[in-house]
Amino acid sequence: MAETTSTPIEETTPPAKGRWKVIGPGLVAAATGVGGADLVATLVAGQKFGYALLWACIVGTVMKIVLVEGVGRYTLATGNTMFHGWRSLGAWTSWYFAPYIIIWGFVYGAAGTSGVALPLGALFPSVDLKVWAIVAGLITFVMAWFGRYRFIEKLMSAMVLIMFLTVVGIATLSLPHLPEILTGLVPTLPEGSFVYVLSLAGGIGGTITLAAYGYWFREKGWHGPQWMNIMRWDNTVAYLVTGIFVISMLIIGGDLLYTANIAVRSSDAGLLDLAKVLEDRYGSTICTIYLIGFLAAAFSSILGVWNGVSLMFADYVGHLRHLDQDDPRVHVGGSYFRFYILWLTFPPMILHFLGKPTLLILSYGVLGALFMPFLGLTLLILLNTKHTPKPWRNGWFVNLLMGVISVLFVIICVNEIIGVFSK
Repeated sequence: MAETTSTPIEETTPPAKGRWKVIGPGLVAAATGVGGADLVATLVAGQKFGYALLWACIVGTVMKIVLVEGVGRYTLATGNTMFHGWRSLGAWTSWYFAPYIIIWGFVYGAAGTSGVALPLGALFPSVDLKVWAIVAGLITFVMAWFGRYRFIEKLMSAMVLIMFLTVVGIATLSLPHLPEILTGLVPTLPEGSFVYVLSLAGGIGGTITLAAYGYWFREKGWHGPQWMNIMRWDNTVAYLVTGIFVISMLIIGGDLLYTANIAVRSSDAGLLDLAKVLEDRYGSTICTIYLIGFLAAAFSSILGVWNGVSLMFADYVGHLRHLDQDDPRVHVGGSYFRFYILWLTFPPMILHFLGKPTLLILSYGVLGALFMPFLGLTLLILLNTKHTPKPWRNGWFVNLLMGVISVLFVIICVNEIIGVFSK
């Protein structure tokens, strides 16, 4: 039977005015990509090097804007999903994507809900963290199972607002150090900072959720090249907001931890270490506000994954079964979409009690490290060849940026794989 998933969905017309009212998928993608691990990486960079790596956060924000714009441009210009694009490059893409999305979902289902449990445990210490992790998974399951995209978008936009107001608000307490903070805009590489520069510039918010962007705006009803300007506006605004959020975490780390020579743990628990420092310096009210922001960031990440990566999985199965793109089974609420929600929620609960098997974690680390080079390099191919209509292919400058980004991702990949096997 011939594959029919390339059939474009009927194009829609963007509003003539009021672009602020239609943005949203970019916020969902950006908020999903910035989780507890990213915040800790930023915090530790601030703890070790003060404000010196501020420039790397800005570079990382620009990189994400360029990369996610490429995902959106391919989707709108062709009417196809990212997985269709990967599939058109050959069956080898499925050999990587299939084990990755299964293993990644199983491990992330436990790691993501554990990240939500940390601030809940700090706010309500009488309840065991395992209980909070399971409760977080169940609440997310219900929201993703029954919630349509517009509900998810509105809820996540509210959480982005909470994240922004709490963390950026706390960072403003460091404004007396503004002249010193601004010195971080000058690119420097303090001794031992290279790995942290890689993390800030390329790793923050860099996951499979970047590729989910096109699925979210398709669910919102953006179909056809006429939405290109709206998509670009949406993407830029979203990553600028989360870029400011990440910069604020670096400033907090530089102010509270670097100057006082206070170390925090490199796991998500490092964010709890920061809560104690905030309480000691500013009191319990500021500490509570920070924990609420931490909770909003962690919960928005898992809600975005339960929705967006489930859409990617549904599209993957739809391609295997040669289904049309408008088949309800590959959209929010469809049977394949809901199967992956089940996979994200219930099997990973075992890991809360049994720990994380070494082989599984090694596979997760290696496959995850490969994803960003996979995305960057495949986008370069798709956006420079017949896979994309000529008017919407990359220009030389975007190719230069994407090429640099892809090389950086390959370096990060090698570094992360070495780190996985050296543990």
